[in-house]
Amino acid sequence: MSAAPKTTGAGPLRRLKVIDAGAMIAGPLAATQLADFGAEVIKLELPEIGDSMRHWTPMKDHRSLWWKVIGRNKKLVTLNLSLPEGREIFRKFVATADIVFENFRPGTFERWGLGYDALAKINPRLVLVRVSGFGQTGPYASHGGYGTIAECFSGIPSFTGFPDKPPTLLGFPLADSVAATFAAMSALMAIYERDQGGSGIGQVIDVSLYEPLFRLVESQVIGFDQLGIVKQRIGNRLAEDSPRNTYETCDGNWVGISASSQSTFERLAQAVGMPELITDARFRDNASRCTYGDELDAILVAWFKTKTLTEVMALVDKGNVVAGPVLDICGIFQDPHYRARQNIVEVPDDDFGTVRMQSVVPHFSRTPGCVTKSGGGLGKDNDEVYERLGIGADERARLRSLKVI
Repeated sequence: MSAAPKTTGAGPLRRLKVIDAGAMIAGPLAATQLADFGAEVIKLELPEIGDSMRHWTPMKDHRSLWWKVIGRNKKLVTLNLSLPEGREIFRKFVATADIVFENFRPGTFERWGLGYDALAKINPRLVLVRVSGFGQTGPYASHGGYGTIAECFSGIPSFTGFPDKPPTLLGFPLADSVAATFAAMSALMAIYERDQGGSGIGQVIDVSLYEPLFRLVESQVIGFDQLGIVKQRIGNRLAEDSPRNTYETCDGNWVGISASSQSTFERLAQAVGMPELITDARFRDNASRCTYGDELDAILVAWFKTKTLTEVMALVDKGNVVAGPVLDICGIFQDPHYRARQNIVEVPDDDFGTVRMQSVVPHFSRTPGCVTKSGGGLGKDNDEVYERLGIGADERARLRSLKVI
């Protein structure tokens, strides 16, 4: 795989100052996305304990590998916001920050005297992004909200999976990751409005874990509102799209197919050597194919079972069919397209020399992002950052003894 792409350090966010006061995934991942594009992100963690992600598997030599990805490109500082002196130091950070991400339970910052009204008196240009399970308002605002609960609440598992099986959750923190992306995007919208929209002032952004997922299921609300449709679990198929499924080859691999438009379906029929499917009344258009989806799937399942993955891919590539193999991480590491796109990069690491992880997305032509370092040790940048803040060595020693930093 590729080494981290060389850049001039001129990412598009290079003058942006961000405080990552979150924990776990959603808030910190939003900050990581900005750090990948050059923002200076100062990550605050509890002294001695650190962010919970430092203790998540997979572990190597008692060090979390997940932390090395979510903690990358950040300056790492310890600070206890639950102590008065810790909050005073936090206010110093706020004075020059553009964005603060926090994902404490709603009301926590207010209890500490760090609500937006108080912070805006220090820095009226501040954008405060608040990530929580159910948002800052509403009857469930005070409920704890991990991503799993948010996924359930979004409604997505109710129609994800097979009809004879329980609702299905994905094998990664989908809600946290999507909320993080919405949080990063909205933060930059607020900065644009502040600097280009003429207001010159910041604002509060309220991001729940469930709402970004709910926004993505575009037809669900209007379909129920207008037609009373309640989407059901039908496996890998879609009620609106046929054929659309994963099909097993004779050598135990799987291929995904999506051929809802007429032209893509006709190319598929030609590629599998069954042009008669095109004129079959059951399959004459996408609506008909959805109606007779079981019959069409049975035909395709039988065909795929006669071919190896290599044979299938040769035929679909030749026929310009919309299809692709279901890759696991072993296949991804070997795939030439991943390699050509530099999707996995080698990054300097304090513990293991180098580690490989996902590169920055999306790709910029002139001011690309870059992964310069993995997540490092707890409090690694305390001396540099606190010295810059005017807190000298003797004062840092005192604050350490009090477990403030």
